[in-house]
Parts: sequence; structure tokens; C-alpha cells
Amino acid sequence: MSRALISLAIAILPCTALHGQERVVVKPADNGAALVNPDMGWTMHFYSNIISNYGSRLAPADTLDDFPGLSTVYLRLPWSFLEPSEGEFDWSVVDTPAQRWIAKGKQVAFRISCSESWMRYATPAWVQQAGAQGHNFTVGKGVDPDGPFWEPVYDDPVFLDKLDRFLREFARRYDGNPNVAFIDVGSYGVWGEGHTLASSRLEVDDKVILQHIALYRKHFPRTLLAVSDDVVGHNRPITHHPITDAMLARGVTLRDDSICVQPAPRSWYHADLAASFWPKLPVILEHEHYGSSVKKKAWEGGRLLLQAVEEYHASYLSIHWWPHEFLRQNRATIEKINMRLGYRLQLRQLSWPGEIGLGKPFSIRSTWANAGVAPCYPGGYSALTFKDADGGIVSVHVQDRLNLRDLKTAPADAAPEQTVETTCTMARVYRDGPRKFARAAAAGTYEVYISVGLLDGSPRIALPLDQDDGQHRYRMGTIVVAE
Repeated sequence: MSRALISLAIAILPCTALHGQERVVVKPADNGAALVNPDMGWTMHFYSNIISNYGSRLAPADTLDDFPGLSTVYLRLPWSFLEPSEGEFDWSVVDTPAQRWIAKGKQVAFRISCSESWMRYATPAWVQQAGAQGHNFTVGKGVDPDGPFWEPVYDDPVFLDKLDRFLREFARRYDGNPNVAFIDVGSYGVWGEGHTLASSRLEVDDKVILQHIALYRKHFPRTLLAVSDDVVGHNRPITHHPITDAMLARGVTLRDDSICVQPAPRSWYHADLAASFWPKLPVILEHEHYGSSVKKKAWEGGRLLLQAVEEYHASYLSIHWWPHEFLRQNRATIEKINMRLGYRLQLRQLSWPGEIGLGKPFSIRSTWANAGVAPCYPGGYSALTFKDADGGIVSVHVQDRLNLRDLKTAPADAAPEQTVETTCTMARVYRDGPRKFARAAAAGTYEVYISVGLLDGSPRIALPLDQDDGQHRYRMGTIVVAE
């Protein structure tokens, strides 16, 4: 017996409450598949500040198709790589790797940094030459007149003017682009992380950070923006802060770049801070470079990473290492995380009449749960689609009374269920002239498919079910349509 048949429990039950119709009742099992859906998934660091990390070993045809749940390629690199001379841009450095994943139906994400601890000019040298003020620094020492690296003064008017012009061009290409999952506000702090601990060590007023956030929001009004939690202090456990309150008001989400940098109990500090964000916006987690975390005994076999996903209600999670090695050494952890990361819509039960009449009302009832840690941010409505033997769509019926975004999250194996019932009519008889009639569909036996997506019945969300038709519709059984 095929796996597809095993995964469905089907029964024919009488149901006198619904027009006396005998009903097909299906109780699908979650097939355990890793899901790639909007606003969630693993993000692979193709560029991780240092341009050779971590996509440089991947052949052009290697898009990590074997990595379960990978949804996004993350491109984090210094500004100077994209605008080496003022007004002259090299977008191919990001467009080339991006197109490899976009061609596979995946998305991209960006961070453009202005200060690095491995190259002198993350902000292009021509910005300093134009008069922008800054400081030389030495890592671990701070401001140093003879330091090898340069960091701008983040509220310097020349720096901000040049940054504003760059972001305008950046947004012209990527704001509202459906291929872009999110963009980090990375123009403040070393590595774009919102702090200066490994650079000048100079504190900057909160107003300056808010100025950078506002600048990004001005240019990217249609794109999900994210800010590192380190802007409020890398090791300050808090629940609220004026900066994060302002982020929420602007629709800017939180990311934590410091998961498993230190051993437990200092594995992270801001899960409580994330509690204000995840009910509204997808939270992003980035773990320490995997090899470094293992050396510092901060990894603990990946157990802590799964715990962080739970506590932060995370939707995105980084692959912060050489990806094939990371997968090979953490596959069991990755599979566990994929059952919880983001949202996971489970169809617990579906029923429909075994036989209906053309033009006669019938009832669809479905029961749903969200087995993930986060809401289904894009939302979606379930729909039943009837297909003929050739795969042609005969009839579509959307259950528009329940937006599955409203499903509640809960600890593992405790997701609450919600049921929606809809009365539909199939294939009405239409009059065409005084005595002529046209039938929208004929009697017969049709295949029944379930999907989740837009109100017009367009599928959008992958479900953990077998027998996908290739468009995120999943076969549930058959229905007889009589004259």
C-alpha cells in the first residue's frame, strides 16, 4: 500500500444534521515533510560579511536542494562591494547568487553593512573622501589613530546623505520585489549588528539608531525590515525598549544575531523582548558560526537551537556555516526544528457529502490546527477543488469564514483546533436565452483536493500532506455529482 493511502483515514458516516447526506470523513496525518512557505524557513548565509563565507564552495548549480526547509538565500556584505565608486554600482555581486535560488522558487534577504572588523572600508572610501567623519579603530581596543579599520560617525550629515542616495538605488531594485523575504537595517554598528563592541566602542544615542531605521523605512515601505536586538544592548534581558517600541510602530521586526554565542545559561537574552513581535511579525534568529559555537561548547548538540526557536517563536533561522557540513552534522536537529519553525498548518479533519446534486446546496466541514511556533502571517483560506479525470478544474469552493492566520500557537503537540463549516452549491444551471439552458458542469465522479491560499481559491501555502498536484492542492478522495 502506498504512503499516500496510509496517510489518510477515510470513513463514510451518516450525518442527518446536514440534509441527511452520508459524508466522507478524512483525517489526514502530518507526513513530516519540511515546508517552504512565505514568511518562514532556513536562511543560508551565502555572504557572511566576509565575501568568501559561506557560499564560495557551492558550484553554480548547487542550490542546496537537499537542505530541508531552506527558503531564503541571505546576502550580507559591505556597502563598498556594491558601490565601489560614487554612483557606479555592481549589483551582479548579489543578483548572481540570488537568481540561482529565485529560479528554484526561493527568496533572498539582504544586509548591507557600513563597518567591518576584517576590511578597512565597509563604507566606501569615497564617502570619507567626500568629507564624512569617522574613526580608525583596532578590534578589542576601540578608537585608535593607527587602527587598521575605519568606522563612520553614524549621524554625520555627509555619511547620511551618501547612504540615503545608496538606499534610494537599492530600493529601486528591491522594494516590493516579491523575491525579497526581508532586509536588515544594517547601516549602524560593526557587522551591521547595531553595536560597536568590536569596532570603535563609542556609544551612539538612540535617536541616531531611530534615524537609520526611519531612513530604511522611507526607502522600503513595502518590504519587511529587521533590526538586530543588539541595538538595545547585547546582554540586557528586557521586555520593552523605546527603540523596539518604535520598530513595532513602523512594522519593523526583530532579529537576534547572538544565539549560542556563549554557553548556557547565557545562550540568548531577548526571548522576552521577542514576545511583543512574534504575534504580529516574523522573528528572525541567527546562531553563532556553527564551528565556533561547537568549539566554545555552546552548541549542545543543537538542543539549545531548538529551544531558542520555541522561546522566540521564530519564523526564520540561519544556516551560519558551510551548509553541507552543517546539514550533515545536524540533520536530526534540523528535522525536529522543521516541525516547529514558523507555522505548520495541519488539516485534522475534512468532511464532504459522498454524493451531491447539481445546483443543490451541500456542506464542507474542515478542522485545522497550527503546529508551528508562529502565526501564519500571510493568512489563508481553505478551499475544496473538484477535478475531472484529466485533471481539469470543475468546481472550486472557498471556506471564507476562517482566516487560518487566526489559528492559535501552542507548545508542541498541544495546538488547539478550529473548525469551519461552509454551505456551497456546485454547477448551477444558467439560462441562455428564453428557452436555452447551459450547464456549468456535468454529473460524474470527481477527485477532491484541499488547499490553502487566497480568497479566490488560488493555492499559496504548502501543507504537510501527500498527493500534491504540484500547485499545493492535495488529493483527499472523490465525490459523486448526480443530476
